Amino acid sequence: MFSYCADPSTLDGFSWLACYLTNGKHMAFWASFGTVMVLLLITAPAALVFGFGGAMAARSHIAPLRWLGKGYTAMVRGIPDIAFFLFVPIALDQGIEWLRHKAKCPDWEEPIRQGSDFVVCAAAKLPLSSSPQWVHETYGFFLAVLAFAIVFGAFSANVLFGAMRAVPHAQMETAQAYGMTDRQAFWRILVPQMWIYALPGLGNLWMILIKATPLLFLLGVEDIVYWARELGGAKTSIYAYPHPDWRLYYFLGLLVFYLGLTRVSEVALDRLSRRLSHGQATMAGEAQRKAAA
Repeated sequence: MFSYCADPSTLDGFSWLACYLTNGKHMAFWASFGTVMVLLLITAPAALVFGFGGAMAARSHIAPLRWLGKGYTAMVRGIPDIAFFLFVPIALDQGIEWLRHKAKCPDWEEPIRQGSDFVVCAAAKLPLSSSPQWVHETYGFFLAVLAFAIVFGAFSANVLFGAMRAVPHAQMETAQAYGMTDRQAFWRILVPQMWIYALPGLGNLWMILIKATPLLFLLGVEDIVYWARELGGAKTSIYAYPHPDWRLYYFLGLLVFYLGLTRVSEVALDRLSRRLSHGQATMAGEAQRKAAA
């Protein structure tokens, strides 16, 4: 980063530390914090989409669709997260490559399953072996986001299903008495009011999602846990900036980062809860009415 960093062996003190914290590997470490935030910003709405779809399916009048919605929430919630996070990317990756293999290499005669190996033709690989590194990393990140969204979507489906049932049924009956169809009552009465009941559960899921981001390390994504372990470990003389075992300090920094992120989330969720409580027939809404009076 700095011009005087060309020869690390001539550095000491603050100059050594400045060069150490701005070398290429550390820049990847700082960028990995952005990777975590991007994961959260993409996964949260994606999980809500899965959850809303699962909740709507679970309360459907069509039996197969209702079984699908309830089965999705029950099955995914009953599987350990780490097992599902490892299963989904592998299953999706091999499934996509198998379909591409059937389409692009119909004359292939060798078995795809060769012992413990999954072998497809070169044209079916996704991404292709000739693709640049950023394509491989983006593809792995996409699979990780999908795995997170499916898992947390099942939990959010259960939360949203309960929130929909918490809205007083009398309001739905009143909407029908005014001539609203079931669809109109659902989108105009039920959905706007269910969020205040769903927010506590969704807030907890958001906190759990934050704590689950280190699982990216298990999915092959170079996240902050990966770089903290790599950079904090003792380095040999081959490494340009050798140092003792500093993993304690790196992971202490991650602890501060996650505590700060959860604290900011708590403040944001509290403000959102007060906003959603306005005008609602809840204890928080009643407290707001009394305060205004």
